Amino acid sequence: MRQEIDALEQNGTWILTSLPPGKRALGSKWVYRIKYKADGTIERYKARLVILGNTQMAGIDFTDTFAPVAKMVTVRTLLSVAAARNWPIHQMDVHNAFLHGDLQEEVYMRPPPGFRPCYKGQSYADYSLFTYSRGNIYLCVLIYVDDLLITGNSLSTLEQFKASLHKCFHMKDLGSLKYFLGIEIARNSTGLFLSQRKYTLEILSEMGLLGAKPASTPVEPNHQLAKASGSLFDNPDSYRRLIGKLIYLTLTRPELAYAVHTLAQFMHAPRHAHWDAALRVVRYLKGSPGRGIFLSSKSPLSLTAYCDSDWATCPITRRSLTGYFISLGGSPISWKTKKQHTVSRSSAEAEYRSMAMTLCELKWLSILLRDLHVPVTRPIPLHCDNQAALHIAENPVFHERTKHIEIDCHFVRDAFQEGFIYPAYIRSEEQPADILTKALHPTHFHRLASKLGISDLHAPT
Repeated sequence: MRQEIDALEQNGTWILTSLPPGKRALGSKWVYRIKYKADGTIERYKARLVILGNTQMAGIDFTDTFAPVAKMVTVRTLLSVAAARNWPIHQMDVHNAFLHGDLQEEVYMRPPPGFRPCYKGQSYADYSLFTYSRGNIYLCVLIYVDDLLITGNSLSTLEQFKASLHKCFHMKDLGSLKYFLGIEIARNSTGLFLSQRKYTLEILSEMGLLGAKPASTPVEPNHQLAKASGSLFDNPDSYRRLIGKLIYLTLTRPELAYAVHTLAQFMHAPRHAHWDAALRVVRYLKGSPGRGIFLSSKSPLSLTAYCDSDWATCPITRRSLTGYFISLGGSPISWKTKKQHTVSRSSAEAEYRSMAMTLCELKWLSILLRDLHVPVTRPIPLHCDNQAALHIAENPVFHERTKHIEIDCHFVRDAFQEGFIYPAYIRSEEQPADILTKALHPTHFHRLASKLGISDLHAPT
């Protein structure tokens, strides 16, 4: 707490004064936290003084709030490029990052509790990614609030940049990247392995399932969760807390995307069947807590995409489910399971819409890779297991039954004609995106999971 107060005063955060008549002072409170290392040992104790801004009104007391938060796809893409090009990756943390912003408004705050004051005289694809290029030197800085990832092709320039940051801000140099946002990073000559083993074990411990028998898959095949009609779960907050943790776990576990997406639909009013299904996901994690994704150092840095849909899968709305998976030279960087916005009249239409959603992600990734000085090889193969959808993409006049499809979906056809993508057929049993749209039987599930670049062979100890 003393260190926090010293930092606030050294930065000139406040000016001590008496409260003018007619002005209202905001309160403040202390927030305590223990930061842990990847191995579970205590790194340090933190005390943060926060102002009680929850009493302020938007548009009257303030206009907007903002902190740079990088997209996790950007994090995975940057790490994949750094692994393939054998760049050093360092991490830094800004002490009291929020004190460096300029405050235009006039704000009065009561003194911190417990202390007596002393009266004395950027990439367009992701605005949290900053790049520097001069001659043969290239440097990337990715910001997640007050955590920085720094990488590039010159270690000496990287060190110079870190020294420059130290002169401007009170920084903590965390050295080579090992633990970032709860993700454990292990590196060797073959590449980077990203996992959330510690986070997974914490979930198992909190749920009391460390000794449970592992489940073979995250969700029961042929489940009827959308039609569950049993009694409501008596502790919905616990359900929401667990689902929130599982959502964060999908950052390195793409095979969980379908199960977590399905369970997240019932957070407003979960039933006992939904709670049991959520616990099954945790029991699945028991069998492989250290599983994660591998970013190869031998990657050719070329994009490959897979998309799939499950037609009219929602028994309530009859909307279809889209799933896509994108790799960069075999390293998994982007995946998603999402319900489509409109009802599709055929499986071909549902698959075509999934191609459109995947194309949006490919367009964005191509801009991001350009900012990372990675040339995008065109056309990008986009694999789909529906022949009719592929014909729609290739043929501008394909039957009367497609005329109702919105114009924005047809930019798939335009992207094909301009050579940006190459729609390619893949058999359903070989489609890795299938794991993102439906509950599969164990044998098929694990075979497709291996195609996603998921592994526990390189898990850090």
